[in-house]
Amino acid sequence: MKVSVIVPVYNEELTIAEVLRAVADTPGEKEIIVINDGSTDGTTVALESARPYVTHIHHARVNEGKGTAIRTGLTYATGDIVLIQDADLELDPRQHQALVQPIVDGRVRVVYGSRFLRPNPAIPLKTLLANRFLTWVTNVFFGSALTDMETAFKAFRKEIVCSLPLTCRRFEFEPEVTAMLLRQGEPILEIPVDYRPRTTREGKKIRARDAWTTIWTLLKCRFSRRIPARTALS
Repeated sequence: MKVSVIVPVYNEELTIAEVLRAVADTPGEKEIIVINDGSTDGTTVALESARPYVTHIHHARVNEGKGTAIRTGLTYATGDIVLIQDADLELDPRQHQALVQPIVDGRVRVVYGSRFLRPNPAIPLKTLLANRFLTWVTNVFFGSALTDMETAFKAFRKEIVCSLPLTCRRFEFEPEVTAMLLRQGEPILEIPVDYRPRTTREGKKIRARDAWTTIWTLLKCRFSRRIPARTALS
């Protein structure tokens, strides 16, 4: 199966080239789709040097947010599987094979890489508590049993994710796509992944205020009438 790896990037000049090299080195047929979301640092230059690894680069004129970048990336995807890879190296691309294998095997159509299925003393307590709370809210709203709704490591059969009426613009991609899948009754398999958290000083962009947007997104999706009914598992 061909994997479309979507890499949203905004001001990640120090890591983007390494991320793309690592993605290119993963086994299997793939395409790498980079959405440069209006970067103002040296990211654009770094992408030019990494062009041999990349199938397509989309340069947005202004920063429109991670959700918009991913939705743009989906319009270019031609693979059987879509995998989201952040550009900051918090999640190692060498874990891609483990992430997509259950989909290749036909066991499920959606796989999440959970940062909390095994102990990781590097995760700050506030990050751990915030993620556990938001995942708990998700489980309460949708009757699920997830351990890491906010993980950036997500893989989908293309037809599943492209069928969802996503409207996300920023970091609400994670709760929106999860809520829509759960509303459809789509099984989500979680596998443990290694995670190397970074600080705001190192470039981490999500903020505490984004938690309120996450909760609102979950609530909105819980009662939305525009989410399509479940499609049959093929």
